[in-house]
Amino acid sequence: MKNLKKQRRIQVIALAALALVVSSVLIGYAMRDGINYFRSPSQVTEAPPSPSEVFRIGGLVEEGSLKRGQGEAVIFSVTDGGATVPVTFTGVLPDLFEENQGMVGTGKYVDGVFEASEILAKHDETYMPREVVDALKEQGVYQVPES
Repeated sequence: MKNLKKQRRIQVIALAALALVVSSVLIGYAMRDGINYFRSPSQVTEAPPSPSEVFRIGGLVEEGSLKRGQGEAVIFSVTDGGATVPVTFTGVLPDLFEENQGMVGTGKYVDGVFEASEILAKHDETYMPREVVDALKEQGVYQVPES
């Protein structure tokens, strides 16, 4: 009788461990497309990612680089003070998107141009994404916003 209880307990523990492993694998598989790594323009130019890799790039929209094409096409450059990367985007830009302001874009780096599928802009006058602030501080060009 004791041996049967012990065997049943081992079976329950083994089944629970198997369920935990299977659920962890399924969660990891589901999240693999949702994880986008952040890179600054300096990191992109030093070690260009493969054209199939989706990642985020952030920095300041370079002054004088914003050009609107036909329809919703937009071309501009993003910089962190150390390097500049040209960006193309087709779509509607956020209302707060402008030159000399922080932005983060999601997309692919193909033939020396970042092809953005999504553009995010600052939320208010003082907001800038943490990754962008870190990249600008690394280059020594970060300025604390006036309150």
